[in-house]
Amino acid sequence: MSERREQMSRDKVSRLINWGHWFAFFNGLLAMIVGARYLSSLGYPETLLGWGYLVISTLGQFSFLAFIVYLVFLFPVTLLLPYSKILRGLGALVASLGLCILLYDTIIYDDYGIHLSPFAFDLAWADLNALLHGTSYIVTPIGIVIIELTAANFIWKRIEKIQKKQFGNKVVLFIGLCFISSHLIHIWADAADITDITRFDDAYPLSYPATARSFMESHGIEGTKDIDALLNNKLTSGSAKLTYPIAPLQCSAQTASNILLISIDSLRADMIDDKTMPFLSQYQQQNQFFSKHYSGGNQFKTGMFSLLYGLQANYSDRQEFHNKRPVITDELLKSGYELGLFIPEFNRQNALMNSMFDGFDMNASSRLDGGAAADLATVTNFALWQKQQADDTGAPWFALVNLTAPKDYDTPIGFLGIETVKPPFELKPAEKVLFNQYRQSLHFIDQQLKQLLSQVDNDTIVLITGTHGQIFNTNSDAVKRDLSPANVRVPLIIHRPDTPASKVKYRTSHYGIVPTLMTQVLGCDNPMADYSAGRGLLEPSKETWVYIGDSQIFAIYQKNEITVLDRYGKYRIYDSQFSKRLDKKMSAPELVQVMREGRRLYNQ
Repeated sequence: MSERREQMSRDKVSRLINWGHWFAFFNGLLAMIVGARYLSSLGYPETLLGWGYLVISTLGQFSFLAFIVYLVFLFPVTLLLPYSKILRGLGALVASLGLCILLYDTIIYDDYGIHLSPFAFDLAWADLNALLHGTSYIVTPIGIVIIELTAANFIWKRIEKIQKKQFGNKVVLFIGLCFISSHLIHIWADAADITDITRFDDAYPLSYPATARSFMESHGIEGTKDIDALLNNKLTSGSAKLTYPIAPLQCSAQTASNILLISIDSLRADMIDDKTMPFLSQYQQQNQFFSKHYSGGNQFKTGMFSLLYGLQANYSDRQEFHNKRPVITDELLKSGYELGLFIPEFNRQNALMNSMFDGFDMNASSRLDGGAAADLATVTNFALWQKQQADDTGAPWFALVNLTAPKDYDTPIGFLGIETVKPPFELKPAEKVLFNQYRQSLHFIDQQLKQLLSQVDNDTIVLITGTHGQIFNTNSDAVKRDLSPANVRVPLIIHRPDTPASKVKYRTSHYGIVPTLMTQVLGCDNPMADYSAGRGLLEPSKETWVYIGDSQIFAIYQKNEITVLDRYGKYRIYDSQFSKRLDKKMSAPELVQVMREGRRLYNQ
């Protein structure tokens, strides 16, 4: 008798476990339906290969999530309390809660571009009224609970029939193959730079697809697509939401002044002095000098993107901008300007996956002999190009000159530099060496600036700034993640004819350069927010923050504090000098503004 009871108990538990597996599979299918909302934010694949990967990764990921929920919340109860009514009720409740969380996550992702986390929850709670509309947030959970209760009972009543058909092993095998295949395909796509696959990396919650890039780079292996092939095969996300500019531009240039924009990689704002850069130090005193200016990023790509687009650099990660050149480029061409770009080959390649330099006459210099040699060639190329413009066309020109020697602490062979000094801030012994070598490189750049500016007349509008700043560290990963003022605060000096020298003491950023040129030089009447972050240089910004970085890691600079965040919602808050970490929670209302600005062009 006791054996029979044990057998019946085992049969009952076995039946409940089978029910739980099929109930989890059903909820995996429901989760896929809810998860389709993520794709409305990212856009759909453009190729058959992309669709194939998306289908198997979706099947594998959501089935896996549903099974994990079952394993954690329902399977232990099946063993401890093997009663079908209790289990069905609890299963429906857990599944309903899980789907509601998933649905809420799709809303957060669509609005802010990040998945639900303690940080994202705080952010969304402060902006709850804007996220939840009408009565759907009440009706939808009730509907989900009804569906789950119905499904739980339906599957329980038919579990024996389902078992007899022996579909279970086939379904498990199919889902397992989908899950494993999606990771194998992603490894290949990551190695081959198949962006129609890799752009879905962060689409689904708790998704960590396997990659090959770190392994390949550590073994000196490169992807199978070269960078020029990628340039010729730019992909868009398929999303029709992007509106850039928001409205057609109404521009009518009254004058046609030549414009020279000089962007120097790794030019710190606090390093311009009479000894290190005597020419630039004097030049800034004679012109308009913005003393609290910030780049939009701490790397070439993010800094240059914010400079030319006037937008937060998280937009640069979006596929749509691979085929969207800056609006200022279009307006300069419409106004009859000749556009010249003078840049080292290395930086040109870094920008190939973006259209920021489309429309420019490209003059790339080799960096094989170092950044300083490339800069010498860049200055020479500009002089030849400018002379050609004067001799051949006589048309107004816009030239972007990018100098890079300070980034690598480089100087030409035989360069006679300046004497070493004690750093004005505390550094380690090795960092002191880098500091003084950096000064030598800046002194070299100062001489190139003197030569370069001697070739343009006084009527030329000149802008000199840094692409980004510099910290004295040889660890490239640490440099990329460092968003301190030393790495993002740069000088901005503007020379305009008949404009008196002045020192601007309010905070400005790269986001204000394009709007200022568009309104003051090209005569654009549109609101600045139609094509940029909406900030000019000629008056203090109404915004109390500046966004610096990309979508992976970024900083929000406020008046008295700096908040550094990553895409997983982890954040740290520092004082304004980045010298002390503050033990406090971030201001959600201002972060809501930041997030909305980063997606504003997709919500028109």
